[in-house]
Amino acid sequence: MGNKTRETAVANNRRNEGAPDTVALLKAIADSPRRDNSSYHEAMAQARQAFEAAEAALGRPVRVKTKSRRKRNGDYVLKLTFKPAK
Repeated sequence: MGNKTRETAVANNRRNEGAPDTVALLKAIADSPRRDNSSYHEAMAQARQAFEAAEAALGRPVRVKTKSRRKRNGDYVLKLTFKPAK
């Protein structure tokens, strides 16, 4: 083994000394609790229903304009405006 190769091997070993065990890290990630996305799925279902209702009310395809903002109390507001497609 040449000097350059030996120096690189020693540097690589030092770099991995403080690294966490990969298997333990992956196990911790797999065992962590899952995020509850039920509110997101409910909101998306309501948006799809709003599209269907708008198309039925206008009798043709629609285009949508969105406006969003965060209120002072932390609520996130999304406004959907439906107009007939051109």
